[in-house]
Amino acid sequence: MSRLAAAIAVALTASHGACGATLDAELRDPAGKPVTDAVVYALPASGGIEARPGKVVEIQQVDREFVPYVTVIQTGTTATFPNRDPIMHHVYSFSPAKSFEIKLYSGKSPSSILFDKPGVVTLGCNIHDWMIGYVLIVSTPHFAKSDATGNAHLRDVPAGSYEVFAWHPQQRAAVAPLILSMEAGAIRQASFTLDVVPRRIKYKPPLDRVKY
Repeated sequence: MSRLAAAIAVALTASHGACGATLDAELRDPAGKPVTDAVVYALPASGGIEARPGKVVEIQQVDREFVPYVTVIQTGTTATFPNRDPIMHHVYSFSPAKSFEIKLYSGKSPSSILFDKPGVVTLGCNIHDWMIGYVLIVSTPHFAKSDATGNAHLRDVPAGSYEVFAWHPQQRAAVAPLILSMEAGAIRQASFTLDVVPRRIKYKPPLDRVKY
């Protein structure tokens, strides 16, 4: 092997070794059906993660619903609330983790909201009472949300020991976290059973019958 080829091989090996771990999580209800919109997040057992201010996400209003229905962000993230509907909305939250109000508006979000502490925030519209959304703020950048198949994938998790949590806005009770050791480049599997109350969509009147 030439010196160049050997150097490349060493570099590739080092690069592979530096890669973070992957966590593939499976979320199911007691009947074994997939749970969508569940959040999985990993907190280092030793602590030490700080907020990373500066990131901005969008939580839209589309067809008189919050989109996405569930948003997960790290502490220190700012959210805007663009209104894509042809009518006005009045977005608010009374949640202890973040209480705020954005009065009647359409189009671009007139203000942004900084989520500066962990917790669950329930979103509502003061005009359309069926509009409900959720924001989960976590003290870690290592999180993912389950898809329609009930699977969530955390990528590039640094090596170490973690407490892995699962959460859903309709769960009847909290589930115990898993303690997992993540190794560089490894793929770990996890599964959670969440007793989730089916989401009930409230009646939404036809658009031509509403004033706002």
